[in-house]
Order: sequence, then structure tokens, then C-alpha cells
Amino acid sequence: MPDAFNAEDFLKTVTSSPGVYRMYDQKGTVIYVGKAKDLKKRLSSYFRKNLANVKTQALVSHIANIDVTLTHSETDALILENDYIKQYMPKYNVLLRDDKSYPYILLSNHKHPRLAYHRGPKRDKGQYFGPYPNGGAVRESLHLMQKIFPIRQCDDLYYKSRSRPCLQYQIGRCSAPCVDKISTVDYQEQVRLATLFLKGKNSQVMSVLVAQMELAAAEMRYEQAATFRDQITALRRVSEQQEVSNASGDLDVIGAYYASGVACFHLLFIREGKIFGSRSYYPKVPANTEVSEVLRSFMLQFYLNADSQRLTPKEILISESFEEQTELAQAIQTGQNKKVEIKTNVRGERASFLRLALTNATNAVNTRLSHKNTVEQRFLLLEEAIEATSSIKRMECFDISHTMGESTVASCVVFNREGPNKADYRRYNIEGITPGDDYAAMKQAITRRFDKVTDKGKIPDILFIDGGIGQLRIAQKIVDEKFVALDNAPTLIGVAKGEGRKPGLETLIYGENEESFTLPADSGALHLIQHIRDESHRFAITGHRNKRQKTRNTSSLESIAGVGPKRRKALLQYLGGIQEVKGASVSELVKVPGISLEMAQTIHDALRG
Repeated sequence: MPDAFNAEDFLKTVTSSPGVYRMYDQKGTVIYVGKAKDLKKRLSSYFRKNLANVKTQALVSHIANIDVTLTHSETDALILENDYIKQYMPKYNVLLRDDKSYPYILLSNHKHPRLAYHRGPKRDKGQYFGPYPNGGAVRESLHLMQKIFPIRQCDDLYYKSRSRPCLQYQIGRCSAPCVDKISTVDYQEQVRLATLFLKGKNSQVMSVLVAQMELAAAEMRYEQAATFRDQITALRRVSEQQEVSNASGDLDVIGAYYASGVACFHLLFIREGKIFGSRSYYPKVPANTEVSEVLRSFMLQFYLNADSQRLTPKEILISESFEEQTELAQAIQTGQNKKVEIKTNVRGERASFLRLALTNATNAVNTRLSHKNTVEQRFLLLEEAIEATSSIKRMECFDISHTMGESTVASCVVFNREGPNKADYRRYNIEGITPGDDYAAMKQAITRRFDKVTDKGKIPDILFIDGGIGQLRIAQKIVDEKFVALDNAPTLIGVAKGEGRKPGLETLIYGENEESFTLPADSGALHLIQHIRDESHRFAITGHRNKRQKTRNTSSLESIAGVGPKRRKALLQYLGGIQEVKGASVSELVKVPGISLEMAQTIHDALRG
């Protein structure tokens, strides 16, 4: 057994300079990262005889080695601490699992620019507006803009293949630049107004629209004047909904609440005096961590995450103070080259913002705790119902989804004692089977799930199969083959739909002996089974629809060599659609402008296999 860590000898070598320290366990894994203005003083505090904090006691008991890195200042130490936390994800640090990218609205750089949802690297040319707090905020903004500015939001393939206006034009949501229903000059003017709107300059947009309406009315272009009037009405309604108050400026408002091991940080993003959005964050918190450390760690990782492309405002309001607020503000200033103030004691409207954020954070934590308790109770009832010999820690459920055998997808969803564990969800694209053969699809999915299974892998205690006895037998056979040399094979239970497919009438079937049983409709155990079954169905059908849509959106003409966007558009417009192209003879294809006899023969042969 390795020698215990000699704290006394180690502390003799530590300097009193500022810096960052990393604590390792016996396996050489970093278990904690911290920073200190005085390294010797801070590290000495860990090895006192009477440690009051339970978390610190647990941490110290696992220390096998400590590394220190000196920095020029405490600000540099904060920045380096954040980098190390992101790199090592230590067990005893508060970890913020934040998205690496935020969604934007993209206004493309085409002749007729397109408004689109964008997430990830900025590869496409055009203007980017954001970042928005979540995808829902982007979609809501795009939906609102469609009512105000008739700018296309369709993708380029759809736009290029149009020969007549689509439904969006008919309902007044697009000006149909694809078929020249609007001049390029007028379209660019709408793009300019949309750009000003996205920059928060609503009043300037309103002034322009009012002037254009009055001019059109004076020149007796009454239909156009009515269009401008409708735009003004829609813009005024949106502006009223967005107004927060008479306050101006950019703010981030953070409400923090921590109870029973669950922490929530609810952020209100206020830009140009308007609600830009809100978002809740649930960082991973080690047991017995002080709330001040949770808040400090959250803000450190949130505002010093360079990968997120987030724009930090000049003012950040937080619901309670913590140590090193000033140092953190300096670190953000150094990292982003922007002056930032972190405030706690505010009055008036800013205080009401803080109360609102704190109320949302508190409600979110209480809801999560209530959900955790409910799920735990249902697990206990399920263990009792199936007479489990040990605690159920992990459950999985498989389902198959397809449309008449097209684009078959299998789903595997995972539940633990806290509910759905979405990080472990999996989808399997099923290939090489007879279309519509659910048995073969289930066999392929289960085989791929437990291929090369070992004792150290993630093995469920219960494996639910959404289907009847046939699918259950297939799954049981695969599990028996894969777990022949292992002792921890999962228990299989089939979930067969009841009469009329009504919830509460399900028949449950053990895979090992095919014995059937039912549970009362009001049983918490049955509700848990229904929850995981419905979640697997949702996850499967979502994957299937995405795959099917992708397949149907891909024109069969795209796979033919020599048929580019121009020829595809010519074929579709001249003949009237893809079905007409598929049914056309060589002599009919030759009549299409730009299609030679050789190309016509190539297209004809390719579309007929």
C-alpha cells in the first residue's frame, strides 16, 4: 500500500506566493483544483487537526499528492484555476456542465438573405445576432420576425427549386423573392429593417415604417400603405411584450438557491432594457459544499468560458455575496478585456429583478427535489412489485419506430434513481433488414447494445422491451448469448399494450419464464414503467422522423453525376416535379434546357436503378 501523504514535509516546501494547487488521489487523478492568494496559508488550512467541514474531511482523506503552480497575481490564479477545472473535471469541485455553443440568428449573405437558426462555429457568411440563452428563444424570435418582416427562412435547396410561391407567401409570412414577387431593392429594405430590429433599435424601425406608410398613402398606394400599417401594428405589439421597465443598459441577473445537494442558478438576460431571455443552470455539486463556494465556482466557470462565445454585460447582479467578488470581476476584465461590476446590494427595479431570479431558482430546486422523491418512491414500489432481490440502480427500455418499414430507428433510454439519464440515451439506425420486420430490428439493436459486454460496463438491472412476446423472446435470446459467461445479466420484462392501447391495461411479461402479470392502474410502479416506455417511444419516433425527413429532403437527382443545382432546378421547373422527372422518357428529358442526349440517358437510367 502506498505511503500516506506527508503534509508536514510538503508544507515546508510551499511558498506564500499566489498560485493554483491540484490535489491528486492514489491513482494520480486530480480530485480538486483551488487557487490562493497565499498558497502556504491556504494549503495549511486543509491539514488542521479539527476540520469542521465534512466535505473537506473527505477530500483530505483521499489526498496522495499536491502540485502547485505559481502565478504573478490572484487574477491570473483565478483564470488558471478555471482552465484546470475545465481540463480535469475534478470530483470535489463544483462543475458547471454548460453548452459549449450558444444559438444565434444568422442573416445570410445571399442576393436574397435568409434568416436562420445557427449553432456552432460561424462558418457561413453573413451577420450573426446573439447569442441567445436557448434554442427556444431563437425559434420564438424567428417566429415573431416572420410576422413583421416578410424575409425568407427556407433553406437554399427549397428556395432554388421554387417555380411558384409557397404557402408562406400566401399567408403573408414571406415576400417570395424566389419567384420575383418583390423587387431586390424592396427586399433589401426589409432586410435592413430586420437588422435594426435584431440590434434592438425598434424605435428607429418604427419611424421608418411610419414614414413609408405616410408616403404610400399620399401617393394613393393604399394596399402598400395597409401593409406598412400591419407591420407597424405587429412591431408595436412585440415591443410592448418585450419591455421590462424604464430601466436601460445591459444586465445579467443571477438568482442562486442551494438545498439538499441540488443547486440552481436562474439567469435573467436583460439587453437594451428588454428581456433577452432566461435560463436555469444546475451545476454538479459535491456533498456538503458551502453555498458561497457553489456560487463562486459557478460564476468562475460561467464567465471565463471562452468557448461559449457569450457576451458579458458591464453589470452582473447576484442574489447573495461571496468572497473574492472583486478578484473575480478583475479576472473577467482580464479574460474578456471588458470592465465588469458584480453587485449584490441594489435598490428599486434592480432589486425586483433579483427577487424574480431568486424566486425562479428556489422553485426550480424545490421542483427537482420533489421529482427526485417521487421517482425514488416509484423505484421502491417497482422493487416490491417484481420482488427484486437487490436495489434497482439502472433501467433501460428499447423501442422500434418506422413508417411502413421506412427509416427504421431503435431507441434505448436509461433511467436511474433520479429519473431519466439522458446522457446515456442511444439511437440505432437499423439497416440490412426486411422493411417492417420489428423482430429483426429488435435483434439488431439488442445485439449492438450488448456487443463486447463486460462486467465493468454499464449493465442495466432491468431491461424493458416495448412490445409483445415475440420481440421479448428475441431480446432474451440475445441477452442469454451475450451474458453466458457473466453473472450480472439484466432481468428482461416485456411491456405489451393493453386492450385499445389504453394506459393502465398493459400486460407485463418476464423474459426468462414468459410469465405474465399486471399491475393496478394507480400503481406507482406501473407509472414508472409507463414513464420509461413512453420516453423510449418518444425518443425512437423523434429519431425516425428526423431520419425520414432527411431522406425525403434529399432529392434523388442529387446523387446523379453532372446534375448540379441549375440542372436540378431546370428539370423540376420544366417537367413540374420530381415524380414527373422520374416518369419522363429520354426524349422528354432532352427537351429540358441544358440537358443533352447523353445526360438525358444518364438521368433516365439512374432514376430507374
